[in-house]
Amino acid sequence: MSSASDDLTTPLGTERKPRGPSLLARLPLGRIASGVAMTLAALIGGYLALVDDPSGGDPQVVVQIREGAPSAAPVPADPASGTAPQSGLALIQDMLPPGSGAGTTAAELERESGVSVTRPGGAGQPGALIIQVPQAEGTPPAPSGAVPAGELAPAPDPRLVERTRYGLLPRVGEDGATSARIYARPPTPMSLSESARVAILVTGLGISQSGTTRAVDRLPPDVSLAFAPYGGDLDRHVARAREDGHEVFLQVPMEPFDYPRSDPGPHTLTTEASVEDNRDRLHWVMGRFTGYVGVVNFMGAKLTGDAASLQPILAEIGGRGLAYVDDGTSSRSRAPALAAEAGMPLAVGDVVLDTVPDPDRIDAELARLERLARERGIAVATASALPMTVERIAAWAAQAEQRGVRLVPVSAALATPGG
Repeated sequence: MSSASDDLTTPLGTERKPRGPSLLARLPLGRIASGVAMTLAALIGGYLALVDDPSGGDPQVVVQIREGAPSAAPVPADPASGTAPQSGLALIQDMLPPGSGAGTTAAELERESGVSVTRPGGAGQPGALIIQVPQAEGTPPAPSGAVPAGELAPAPDPRLVERTRYGLLPRVGEDGATSARIYARPPTPMSLSESARVAILVTGLGISQSGTTRAVDRLPPDVSLAFAPYGGDLDRHVARAREDGHEVFLQVPMEPFDYPRSDPGPHTLTTEASVEDNRDRLHWVMGRFTGYVGVVNFMGAKLTGDAASLQPILAEIGGRGLAYVDDGTSSRSRAPALAAEAGMPLAVGDVVLDTVPDPDRIDAELARLERLARERGIAVATASALPMTVERIAAWAAQAEQRGVRLVPVSAALATPGG
């Protein structure tokens, strides 16, 4: 069949010739492949012989790999004792009671011991590692003039904290010291030409890293800052704010009227929760960072209007040596009256600067705040950390002293009934 088929497909008038080997078959493939391999080997060998660097100039770092966890850099021996000082981690562990601190994370260990660690990139010093170790228990408090002007007392002060499952919570010191006094920013004395004082509390810090940085950098130190409990890396943000001279407050989420449609966030204090549950939620919030003068409500129109629910909450806040700031957003709030009954430090916002987030309206509210301060001697405003609000406050503050108005921290406006 194959022969017949070939005959049918052969053109007429041609004579079929026998086929010889194809061109590909005649090529010496074996010798070609062998030659290519030898050539490549020679090139690679020559390159390595000349360069003597198999990495070919790629960026590289030579590190020494040792088995086990990384160790701290060698520390010179103490000439007096002949022994090297303890590592930073060992020092932190030694500050804890025997048996505590085992199996905890670095952040938990720092929080339990009261040691503040600012890691690379913080405190305005890229690459710096700053460790602040608090005074040992029983050390007498530093004299009032020991803190340089414009700086805040270090936090946490070991007199003012207790270790709990939620971290360090504030407490009244055995010597009567309180967070409301120790962590407050000392106000600058007023000059004879100044007749009015204005205190501004900017809230909502710690949620947005860029927004928090902008507020800390742009606002003058006498503007107080309130941090929400939900942000990441709160310890670092709070430490940075305090290093720049801003006293800080803690925002506590409280139930609004349309809760949970409007939800302040996890661990919200509510009118339906028991006293024990609300206290536990409050402790979780309080353990998020340290060094705050007091707390301020975050939303909470329903809770602050319910005296039965609010009274034990304020008692817990005041009993821990903290001040309370009512942000002035709810006319139904019972906080001023209840705080007065409890004898705890209290401030109430007279003006909310950015209820309407418009530059002209914010400027108008700042002018109203200034008028109230001239009438009363001091007035308090609250505002959010919106970029627009921060810029308008910064611009107003730059000219305030020329008009005889002194910007003071919110702690300067705290009133203690009977105190």
